[in-house]
Amino acid sequence: MVEKVKTGIPGLDEILNGGIPRRNVVLLAGGPGTGKTIMGQQFLYYGLKNNEPGIYVALEEHPVQVRINMQQFGWDVKDYEDEGKFAVIDAFTAGIGEAAKREKYVVPSPDDFPTLTDLVRQAIRDLNAKRVVVDSVTTLYITKPAVARSIVLQLKKVLSGLGTTSILVSQVSVTERGFGGPGVEHAADGIIRLDLDEVRGKLYRSIIVWKMRGTAHSMQRHPFEITDKGIVIYPDKTLSVDRGVSA
Repeated sequence: MVEKVKTGIPGLDEILNGGIPRRNVVLLAGGPGTGKTIMGQQFLYYGLKNNEPGIYVALEEHPVQVRINMQQFGWDVKDYEDEGKFAVIDAFTAGIGEAAKREKYVVPSPDDFPTLTDLVRQAIRDLNAKRVVVDSVTTLYITKPAVARSIVLQLKKVLSGLGTTSILVSQVSVTERGFGGPGVEHAADGIIRLDLDEVRGKLYRSIIVWKMRGTAHSMQRHPFEITDKGIVIYPDKTLSVDRGVSA
């Protein structure tokens, strides 16, 4: 039996047939405004509530803002940080600024990938972390797409090798059909795509699981909403989108 990790995101575990297989590295791809960051943070917070320490790698946002954004959904991580169960790895500020000086894990330069992986490895061991979210992995290779697959594979070796179940947030443009970098879809164990489509003059959010090693999963596109408590997916509903003609 494959051990599953419950995401705690309403509807997602249903379409994943029980959750994400433990140790899987999942690419969470989508365009702007689709809810990628929220989904990643919701996954981490559910883990914290269920005694699974977690790590958030902040590549595109100040760690202070990350905590503020999480708190807006009722996900207050301060006590978990104090208890050594949650940590933010600051790969955004390069240690510049007073707030950044108070961070425990700081990557001196956003493009210093070896130091980033060393800090991720150290933090996982320090916390005995079970869940990791990297937001966004695209930042690591956006100026050098040729190394995208290599970077995802190197992260996978660290994350999966140390026993964590991980989400790598991947950015795609609104019209892009891929997953945010050449070859990354082959390196990841799972791919979840979030989309925002116009249907008859209104925007709809939807989710589709492209692949997930180790489990059967829904092959349909499901609508979801972002509420004041996070993301809610409707596994009993489907959304049909033919780019340009939607129903």
